[in-house]
Amino acid sequence: MSGSSKITAWADSKTGEFKRGQSAFRHFISKKSGAEFPPEKGRYHLYVSYACPWAHRTLIARKLKGLEEIIPYTSVHWHMQDKGWRFATTDEKLPGEYVGPDPIHPDYTHLRDIYFAVDPEYEGRFTVPTLYDIKQKKIVSNESSEIIRMFYNEFDDILSEEYKKVDLFPQHLQEEIESTNDWTYNDINNGVYKTGFASTQEAYESAIAPLFASLARAESHLASQSHPYYFGNTVTEADIRLFTTIIRFDPVYVQHFKCNIRDIRSGFPALHRWVRHLYWNVPAFHDTTQFEHIKRHYTRSHTQINPPSITPVGPLPDILPENEEVEAVKAAVGGKK
Repeated sequence: MSGSSKITAWADSKTGEFKRGQSAFRHFISKKSGAEFPPEKGRYHLYVSYACPWAHRTLIARKLKGLEEIIPYTSVHWHMQDKGWRFATTDEKLPGEYVGPDPIHPDYTHLRDIYFAVDPEYEGRFTVPTLYDIKQKKIVSNESSEIIRMFYNEFDDILSEEYKKVDLFPQHLQEEIESTNDWTYNDINNGVYKTGFASTQEAYESAIAPLFASLARAESHLASQSHPYYFGNTVTEADIRLFTTIIRFDPVYVQHFKCNIRDIRSGFPALHRWVRHLYWNVPAFHDTTQFEHIKRHYTRSHTQINPPSITPVGPLPDILPENEEVEAVKAAVGGKK
């Protein structure tokens, strides 16, 4: 990576629009005979940040599929600086499991050290999630959408029946999920970044309009459903991919990324009900969500947005219990009785 390019300089210098880079490593773990990366217990290590919504996807899928004893992981420190993600030191006490030094490379201080060990001439970004092959000393993938797909079925032959039968991408829903993924990614998952990292008024306004139009689209879909998940009575990929943005929306994106036309808790009742159901009732969503990492990363790493690195206290709580509403919602509901 060029030394003259600041790691958080993600907006186009001419248009002010945020442009997400392509993932550089796109290999795939496969149970097919002769695969370069076969499924094996303990062979792969997953590097994540609890702050990052893309990495969060992989932690949720990993837990839903019962891969905890098969694919260990390490979370980096929430603070991203000029050298990118760094590993926490042994004396730093941060919330969440496995936040500490790299257990595979104890001398490495930053995630970038892994990338340069794999490719000394590497010039891309050092992103999470990163799925690393310990045996071959190679990066398998740093593309979250493909890592979670590997987790769905490729390890099934070494899983118990309980987890083997968990189907996060059921065949009868694949077309609907893929269609939903398209606009959810472009307008919501990536939309908050296009809004937040815009460096001109025009770029900001051109991003925030489709963001809230698509939030309204997701709201309408969920409001029409009688079941608790996005499609049907079980968790699917659609839930995983949308959750990691919606859970961060009120604590971070409303204020930090200026996504403030409406918040989730007072402006999107169906989305609010859905995200709380996942968080409070499904351990894979609850146990992998760390609000301290989330709030501090965005507000203290993105100094181009927040130069003094002040982390807002609210909203409080980070997520409401299922049986509580904000005062404005209580008043509105009471007035309709």
